Amino acid sequence: MPYNGLINRTDAAALIPEEVSREIIQGIAVNSACLQLLRRLPNMSRAQQRMPVLSALPTAYFVTGDNGLKQTTEMAWDNKYLNAEEIACIVPIPESVLDDADYDIWGEVKPRIMEAFGIVIDAAVLVGTNKPASWPDAILTAATAAGSTVKLGTGADIYDDIMGENGVLALIEDDGFSVDGHVALNTMKAKLRGLRDANGVPIFTKSMADKTAYQLDGEAMQFVKNGAFTSASAYMFSGEWKQAVYSMRQDITYKILTEAVIQDNTGAIIYNLAQQDMVALRCVMRLAWQVPNPINRQSPDEASRYPFAVLVP
Repeated sequence: MPYNGLINRTDAAALIPEEVSREIIQGIAVNSACLQLLRRLPNMSRAQQRMPVLSALPTAYFVTGDNGLKQTTEMAWDNKYLNAEEIACIVPIPESVLDDADYDIWGEVKPRIMEAFGIVIDAAVLVGTNKPASWPDAILTAATAAGSTVKLGTGADIYDDIMGENGVLALIEDDGFSVDGHVALNTMKAKLRGLRDANGVPIFTKSMADKTAYQLDGEAMQFVKNGAFTSASAYMFSGEWKQAVYSMRQDITYKILTEAVIQDNTGAIIYNLAQQDMVALRCVMRLAWQVPNPINRQSPDEASRYPFAVLVP
């Protein structure tokens, strides 16, 4: 009687079709508001990638008189870095569940993995939750440092807070950028639906029978429902999203674990797969993001220049 049998990757290959990796990557982008809006760069070939960013612009001068001397000028570049960090999860499944299931286990697990990865990315990029140290400051942190936040209720109404002369959009435009998208809490829909013009007519809701099209200054809004951030930190992020970039270092990879233990952060064993007749699917991906924030003629000071602004409580 053999004692060295196990479910190896070949045995479990039917659970993980090869084409699923690309589908998962696409699914994560759908579940992540940030990855839908950030500009994707070619995949990284190593853990860190350098990005030269323009930091000084040339200047031209009038020449005084026929024999006037022409002045010199310069351009300069700084380095910004894309640092790939790992995101992972492990999905343990009892073998008895696999044996008894009469439905597609992988079909049930896959959407939850997409959702989980999307939440982690959005939370780190937008508000800095569990952000790796090598990643740039979260958009909320950097916008606050640049003075690019507006407190809800600052203006006459929420319309003024967003669209007014001192509103969220104006802060981005003052820094030399053009707004091309918004990410907001799902609860922002109610705040926008309640806006009315001077005659008491709703601004966004044209008909009770038609679906409301949420746009601000002609740009569509992404409404976050995954819990990546709450109203305690921010209501809405606006900006020129193509100014932020991300890159994949490693597409999602999978490994079926059968002879392993799963521990918590104290070292306590939560699952012993072999002893408890379980298998586990380990999912890993690596990606990086960055805001190059190059200099522009309208706002040469990097400390106060930022392509995003935030509506905060």
